[in-house]
Amino acid sequence: MIHGVSIFNNNNNLWAAKSLKSPAFKGDSNPAQNYTAVYGDDEIRTNPAQLSLFHMHDFHGQNIMMEKAYTAIREFDRGKLIHQDDVFNKDMPIDRLKLCSGDMFLGEDLKEVAVVNEFLNMSGILADTVGNHECDTTVNIFADIVKDRKYRFLGANMHPTAENKMNEVLSNSFIAEVNGNKYGIIGLVPIDMDVHLKRVEEIPPLNISEIDGSIEYLKEDIKQLREAGVNKIILLSHLGIDHEQYIAQNVSDIDVILGGHTHDFFDSVKEGENLFYSPKGEPVLIMQVGRDGKYIGIPNIKFNELGQISQIQYNVVETDDFPRNLVAKKVFEDILGAPEIVGKIGYAEKTPEDKYGKENPHCDFMLDCLRSELKTDIAIMNSANMRTQFDEGNIDTRDLHLISPFGNQVVIIEASEKEIVDSIKRRLKVTMANQFHRPGILQVSGLNYTFSSKTGELKSLSFIDKDNVVHEIDIDNPREDKMYTIATDDFCAKSEKSGMNLQHRFDNAIAIYDYDKDAVVADYMRKQTEPVRIVSDGRITIVED
Repeated sequence: MIHGVSIFNNNNNLWAAKSLKSPAFKGDSNPAQNYTAVYGDDEIRTNPAQLSLFHMHDFHGQNIMMEKAYTAIREFDRGKLIHQDDVFNKDMPIDRLKLCSGDMFLGEDLKEVAVVNEFLNMSGILADTVGNHECDTTVNIFADIVKDRKYRFLGANMHPTAENKMNEVLSNSFIAEVNGNKYGIIGLVPIDMDVHLKRVEEIPPLNISEIDGSIEYLKEDIKQLREAGVNKIILLSHLGIDHEQYIAQNVSDIDVILGGHTHDFFDSVKEGENLFYSPKGEPVLIMQVGRDGKYIGIPNIKFNELGQISQIQYNVVETDDFPRNLVAKKVFEDILGAPEIVGKIGYAEKTPEDKYGKENPHCDFMLDCLRSELKTDIAIMNSANMRTQFDEGNIDTRDLHLISPFGNQVVIIEASEKEIVDSIKRRLKVTMANQFHRPGILQVSGLNYTFSSKTGELKSLSFIDKDNVVHEIDIDNPREDKMYTIATDDFCAKSEKSGMNLQHRFDNAIAIYDYDKDAVVADYMRKQTEPVRIVSDGRITIVED
């Protein structure tokens, strides 16, 4: 049933044609052959179609990247962004769809939420799926902010209770018709939503199905779409790559999965990684392009009369290649207010590729600021809480907010030496056992530690006091009577799965502030008379044994 798939990898400007056989494949192995469609009893015949997709996901509220993405969107709308002659027939219309697959939003700052909503509206995004960060603030407040949106929110596997306002914004699927061609769009939300939510106890039940139930809801929507005459189906998924790969191979009639959540990055089509075959033997393309808006996916796809993919031009563009759009910048600043320049970065070491499993110099600097400004013994934060990095040059309050955008509350707590050791050990074990090094090690100031990259075992730990005197800590017998003051944020302090799990210490916090870490860094920067250098200093050491 399936035809040859020719792949154009626009990233290195090479044409790589190959025959991709499936169990149902019949015909010559020559990849340049024009295959004749083979019809089955359940097949739907339509006109061949040419589709260009604009795909974004996991921008995490990075509105400067959205200003740049808006420039790319305007080029896409004019058909000038990607050279399409290599794959598309000039005599046929080109269908264009702009879609997102979750976590475009991030944090509890309601102005930041409003900015993302406005970006999606002004960009003409057709649909998005609900990711975990869409629920960072309470979902009823979020639903109120986006109630006048022009795009759809999809989540076929989420069925909120009646008192949950997400009911008012959520749909399972819909049909998009462009140039007479019908595309079915379905959304699936992350099944591990509760793991990532800070305010889970404040949210009316979302009733998200586990993976088996999610697939059943998916199949039901596919059935309804096909009964409506749709033979080209796109899944907006925030399930993560493992589930997306499973669905591609075990659920028929899906053509494209625009994924997210696990922040994977595919720069080309790779059979067995992001190109699979359904039980019917039809090709299924998966696209993920990383995180924080660094890349945008723009695949160009040809469909035959059965709605099967016959050609792919796989394009990924770097968002930083586009200038910030002045119209978008003005719209965003009207919502956020004008930023204030607070200082200058003279040198900034690059964030490590493995930002979850290694010392991050940008976390070092932020935590040093907290420890200095709040006069605590130590400071601790989640690796994942640093969403981007400090750039050299002038830095303003908007830059700082994008680096730490969650809108958490800075807190000062007191904890015992044993509690600190146990927290570091627990996070090392869980993180290093995960292939993606999630949820991430604890980044620190006022502490130095060494751990095994293979086992995640904590090898040594020391405390550096304010006079720079090093005090070794007995990690096998840490003291329960030795107390330390800790500067952190409320999420890191309280979270059992992604933080220090010190809820009882938070309940008796020394201080709770109504601002996040970016405000503390701004205060520190305003006091500096020379440009700041951001470099790692070896406070976290990794050994292989």
